[in-house]
Amino acid sequence: MDKKQLKWATRRGMLELDLILLPFLESQYDSLKPENQSRFERLLSCQDPELFSWLMSKTTPDDPDMREIVDIVIQHSRQIE
Repeated sequence: MDKKQLKWATRRGMLELDLILLPFLESQYDSLKPENQSRFERLLSCQDPELFSWLMSKTTPDDPDMREIVDIVIQHSRQIE
């Protein structure tokens, strides 16, 4: 996905997700390793309730790749709070 498509994909049905995903994309995505960029793109294909649960640390993804990118996004969101 190009940056414009990614930006569109970060726009979710839940404001809480928008406030986490878009700032991450804008400030961290370009500095991620290519494998983590791919993981982030995959993360954006997940459903909002699932994303919300993961990013609010209520549950963790079963998939280790998803778990890794979720942890990175959570760490970033905690730094900007």
